[in-house]
Amino acid sequence: MSVVFSMAAFALACSITPGPVNIVALSAGARFGLRASLRHVTGATLGFILLLVLIGLGLHELLLRWPWLTRGIQLFGVGFLLFMAYKLARDSGQIDTQGNGRAPSMLYGALMQWLNPKAWLACVAGMGAFAANGEARLVWLFAAVYLVICYLSVACWAYAGTFLRQYLEHPGGVRRFNRSMAALLVLSAGYLLLP
Repeated sequence: MSVVFSMAAFALACSITPGPVNIVALSAGARFGLRASLRHVTGATLGFILLLVLIGLGLHELLLRWPWLTRGIQLFGVGFLLFMAYKLARDSGQIDTQGNGRAPSMLYGALMQWLNPKAWLACVAGMGAFAANGEARLVWLFAAVYLVICYLSVACWAYAGTFLRQYLEHPGGVRRFNRSMAALLVLSAGYLLLP
């Protein structure tokens, strides 16, 4: 099995599985459609790749020296997830068919990745497996493979959300959907707090 195939399999397993970024992509796809959701998808992908490259080039050494920094990032990330859950739970349920609402931005997607403990774990584990010695060629190869896989994976969640849109024609249905997504975010946050 080639190293590129192994990298792609790892990236797919980490990117396609449910998590906060994918839940927001699903919700954005349902509320705003695929096109508007692609800003979030792009931001989340680029934010993750930047984090991956920095971890590969040595940021993990800093985190090993200062473990409190890792815990601080984790707690801030959990707080951010709870804030997003709150916003979803409080949403009015009005689907924006005229394009007046605001889908998550690129910056929002990137910030989500930097505050997402799942992303940090994937970066550290992936770089540990494929570029533990910090060899720049392997770091950049892994980042290139991950870029494609991550973008397509998060975009799949946004695309899946567009299919839900037809079932969410009434504000009550959207509110129930948003509250379900909020509950999933709260569960994600709770899981991240487990030792």
